[in-house]
Amino acid sequence: MSNINYFKEEFGEDYRTEVCDYITDEKIEGILAEAQKPSPEEVNRIVEKALELKGITPVEAATLLQVEDEELIDRFLEAARKVKEEIYGKRLVIFAPLYFANQCVNDCLYCGFRKDNHLVDRKKLTQQEIRNEVEALEKEGHKRLLVLTGEAPNTDLDYVVESIKTAYDVKTENGGEIRRINAEIAPLSTEDFKKLKESEIGTYTCFQETYNRKQYQKLHPSGPKSNYEWRLSVMDRAQEAGIDDVGIGALFGLYDYKFDVIGMLLHAEYLDKKWGVGPHTVSVPRLNPALGTPLDEVPYPVSDSDFRKLVAVLRLAIPYTGMILSTRETSEMRNELFEHGVSQISAGSRTTPGGYEKKENNKEELAQFSLHDLRPIDEIISGIAKDGYIPSFCTACYRLGRTGKDFMDLAKPGKIQEFCRPNAMLTFKEYLEDFGTEESRKHGKECLSVLMEKLKNDNPKLAENIADKLDAIADGKHDLYL
Repeated sequence: MSNINYFKEEFGEDYRTEVCDYITDEKIEGILAEAQKPSPEEVNRIVEKALELKGITPVEAATLLQVEDEELIDRFLEAARKVKEEIYGKRLVIFAPLYFANQCVNDCLYCGFRKDNHLVDRKKLTQQEIRNEVEALEKEGHKRLLVLTGEAPNTDLDYVVESIKTAYDVKTENGGEIRRINAEIAPLSTEDFKKLKESEIGTYTCFQETYNRKQYQKLHPSGPKSNYEWRLSVMDRAQEAGIDDVGIGALFGLYDYKFDVIGMLLHAEYLDKKWGVGPHTVSVPRLNPALGTPLDEVPYPVSDSDFRKLVAVLRLAIPYTGMILSTRETSEMRNELFEHGVSQISAGSRTTPGGYEKKENNKEELAQFSLHDLRPIDEIISGIAKDGYIPSFCTACYRLGRTGKDFMDLAKPGKIQEFCRPNAMLTFKEYLEDFGTEESRKHGKECLSVLMEKLKNDNPKLAENIADKLDAIADGKHDLYL
């Protein structure tokens, strides 16, 4: 049975939603063609519009993507920095990915977990192994997880839901606990999304990988993932099930980056129009090599200069959204992109099932792809604080119901920073007290001092409240937030 017929039989004719007609190859190509050879005056007009924090259109974003003049590029890189700080301030959310299994029935040509990869050692974590992994992560100070698994019968939704519950139940010394779990798993039916919502996830994330249909089919020759439209329409089913925080992304390098940036922006535009809620996050990974894949080289390499440009354009186009950067990038590139739009990062990551508790599991034969930033979390935190950014483990919005439209109503005008900055300070203080080293505590103390002075000037009453809470954390209190 073909994949198309399987989905019709399993889920009916209506799994295909309006998004499948909203995002087409012809539409994206038309937008890119319309934006050829922008003048400096047009670039400056778009940048000035973006600085008003109302975003820019896909055509305007495509115009910026065509820019090659370094002076003009620097102009919108600086604008992206200003926009990011207006919305989110200097905070950087920290999380860790946790892989439950690397078994998969799909045969994606770029992925180490692909079905036909006979070089990979297959592993599915038991519930006890998941507890062990979470304990290892909590002992490093992590509070936020992104859980992932391959698509396979024995790692179905029941397994994922049970595993999420296991992870939430783990508590360790020094207040070690996971306070919010986001999920990046294969697309589900609406009814299954309702079950996933009951497991108290935060954001549901699914990458389209590439928005170009022909390239997508070429790279996904078999398995459920080969159905482009089932995957593209996934966020409608998530929203119908009540999951109102969703994350989208593309894997840059699979196709022309300009095409995929416009595809992501059309996807964000569609979600905002249809549901009144744009994506809570967008992810911007670049393709890295993986053992046992037939791609000898990246099909459409993205240079560092083009990568900076696309990150900045996304920030200007959808200023309200969190932008995620993984440890696929080097520490130098990550540090640079903090300025140009990135607001969330993974730290101390492993892409191997069981890679946190047992370091010997961090081997190529178990990994989905290779990593570049292998620094331990405390070294990353110390560097972030030293550079004037504030690491945040905050989960308050999820737990207080500031999600979906409520979150967007705060994020779009830049008011979310009123919660992000103080809550980041509180969670960072908690990390330093419980898990910080001499180095991170030194830089953390300096960072918090600068932020407190600014808070006193901006909002003296709030500053007094936060100062009291920081003192309480120093005395051993945990989990304080606004």
